[in-house]
Amino acid sequence: MKLDYFITYSKRKTLSMSVERDSSVVVRAPEGTPVEKIHKAVESRKLWLYQKINHKQKYPPCRQHKEFISGETITYLGRNYRLEVVNKAGTGIQFHSRFIIPRENQPKAARLFQQWYVERAKERISRRSKYFAESMGVTFNLVLVSNLKVRWGSCTPSSNLNFNWRILKAPTFVIDYIIVHELAHLIENNHTRRFWNIVSVQVPRWEQAKNWLREHGDLLEVDF
Repeated sequence: MKLDYFITYSKRKTLSMSVERDSSVVVRAPEGTPVEKIHKAVESRKLWLYQKINHKQKYPPCRQHKEFISGETITYLGRNYRLEVVNKAGTGIQFHSRFIIPRENQPKAARLFQQWYVERAKERISRRSKYFAESMGVTFNLVLVSNLKVRWGSCTPSSNLNFNWRILKAPTFVIDYIIVHELAHLIENNHTRRFWNIVSVQVPRWEQAKNWLREHGDLLEVDF
């Protein structure tokens, strides 16, 4: 059976492959790597790749979007908070142990909530990235928060850290795990024993965090 995959080249020294959340296979290879060598590497790990592709997390259940009415709950940092629609003028989202939105903003609530999450993700993730980078003795270039489609975070060859704004719905220890996971790639490209040792020093609950994403990651996929 033919296995389709995408190839990305960079100045990295080793070849690696992964299955993204949309079930696509991505091979990351050093610049100049012959296509034949990449194909042989993919063939040698085909069974592993098919197992990853067929993992239940790769196919999240049908998404149910919020109606943004009073009484609904919005997930933030691993907890559910009540949404209250008020008959008051205002802009944006307010959060005081519950989410508050003016009734006139209900039609654009999804966009406003995404903006709210992005702003807070930038602040929190930047702060935690600096903290862990100092602890790990590494440096990074930029922290970027966006609407990533296939992963929770990534580390680019230029040492930029990219994160999906949706991770702000997860518990704090899970967010820390995602941040440390990407910072660890500045030390070790592949998911070797050394890589996981680095992660475990910073996030002792990393296995619990990894399991949380495996079991609940599809909940983060729902925009709201």
